[in-house]
Amino acid sequence: MLKSLRWKIILYAAITVFAILLLLPTFTSELPPWFMKVIPTDKIHLGLDLQGGMYLLLTVEGDKAVESYVEQIKNNLKDELKERGIPVGKLEAEKPDRIVLEFSGAKEKVDDLLSQRFTMLRELPTSGEGGIWKTQLVLDSRETDFVRKRAIDQALEIIRNRIDQFGVSEPEITLQGKDEILVQLPGIRDPQRAINLIGQTALLEFKLVDDEGNIDEALKGSVPSGDVILYQRSVDPQTGAVRRVPYLLKEKTLMTGEFIKDARVSLDSQFHEPYVSMEFTDVGAKLFEQITGANVKKRLAIILDNNVYSAPEIRERIPGGRAQITGRFTTEDANDLAVVLRSGALPAPVKILEQRTVGPSLGQDSIHKGIVSTLISAAAVVLFMIVYYKFAGVIADVALVLNVVLTLAALAIFRATLTLPGIAGLVLSVGMAVDANILIHERIKEELRFGKTIRAAIDQGYHRAFSAIIDSNLTTLISGIILYQFGTGPVKGFAVTLSIGILANIFTAVYITRVIFDFVSLRPGAKTLSI
Repeated sequence: MLKSLRWKIILYAAITVFAILLLLPTFTSELPPWFMKVIPTDKIHLGLDLQGGMYLLLTVEGDKAVESYVEQIKNNLKDELKERGIPVGKLEAEKPDRIVLEFSGAKEKVDDLLSQRFTMLRELPTSGEGGIWKTQLVLDSRETDFVRKRAIDQALEIIRNRIDQFGVSEPEITLQGKDEILVQLPGIRDPQRAINLIGQTALLEFKLVDDEGNIDEALKGSVPSGDVILYQRSVDPQTGAVRRVPYLLKEKTLMTGEFIKDARVSLDSQFHEPYVSMEFTDVGAKLFEQITGANVKKRLAIILDNNVYSAPEIRERIPGGRAQITGRFTTEDANDLAVVLRSGALPAPVKILEQRTVGPSLGQDSIHKGIVSTLISAAAVVLFMIVYYKFAGVIADVALVLNVVLTLAALAIFRATLTLPGIAGLVLSVGMAVDANILIHERIKEELRFGKTIRAAIDQGYHRAFSAIIDSNLTTLISGIILYQFGTGPVKGFAVTLSIGILANIFTAVYITRVIFDFVSLRPGAKTLSI
């Protein structure tokens, strides 16, 4: 018995010391370098409500994703009809999910093409007169739902990648509802820059400049078929005046940013101005080489979100899969542009539904109140247990302190974020810890009143109270797991801390206190128990 007790004391003491070591980085930064290599932990990170930061609720504009997808299908259909020699009078995308098609010739050829290559489209009744056929092609509802869901999933991943590269510590980016994204950025100091970084679509396109067209006539409304007008934002370095330079471009996109492998900021050797250097994937490098080889002496416009950044002349075939974007960037602008290019373009624009900024002063106030409330509740409980249960109350208080230490240590080792609701969960777990000890103590007192010895009373007290403790703690733990599974934001913070506290409570209230009671009762001359 004594040998078994000795090993339990050594084991529990080792667990306690390890938990204290896990908490050291949270309370002090003056630790030797080897400490962080030996102890696998980090300091407890504070949530948005404790250290300040930014809260954003975004929605993905699914209609735009569907519209873009339908536009892509329209372009593919146009190429297929041209290859098969079918004369097309009108081919336009209307509304978010339909295409209007007007053609002449054999209708059977078009029907075969649609059934073989464009199964995602549903053809409405066709009307024909004088050999001219008119029909509407509608995107299948299942395909529409798939495109919307894919856009949301892609936007969630891209926003997460951008924020990770932005350098925010412990961000929370989660899906809320069907098409909303919740973004919490603790400790951020430049909210507007973060908004710009998150909301930028970053659709990179390469289009040829139509040097044969007349830009002046196009600006008056006479835009050549197959051309578009886009603008370049030009800033005068002397006066700071901003002007928009129009470009007449071929509508067809030769290449997009999906082939970008990497994007970095570099400095121009002549003027020392930052620019963004891009490296393409293997497929992108071959495509870029083909594009530049086939269009020597022509100008290739580099466009980001319908803004022309530059339109250099292609002097020769460009192998190697490298290109660059210039545009009188600041270093910060160039860095942000490189981030969004590396993470990829958003499949659809995002709209800010709600924006809140929590200042650090509010966070400090929350921390102070949370600590004060925890200390007051703990002090009241400690005092009550000592007054009512005497020495047994001291044992319960030891278990209570260990419960808090183990809970915080678990938060540190799992790199969880402590929030204000998390502090509430910690206070509730303290109450649960006391409840378990009260059950045990009352059972022991009842056994002593029946005239049993100290050892027998302790054994029976723990045995009879065990099932009640497990039942009460297990039901609370199940509630915490359900809250974490289906809750968001603050609810998850509460559920995490409460669940960890419940597990620590079972360990401290049932096993730690039992070892202490066994140690006291097995001492020579132990005939009474202060309880």
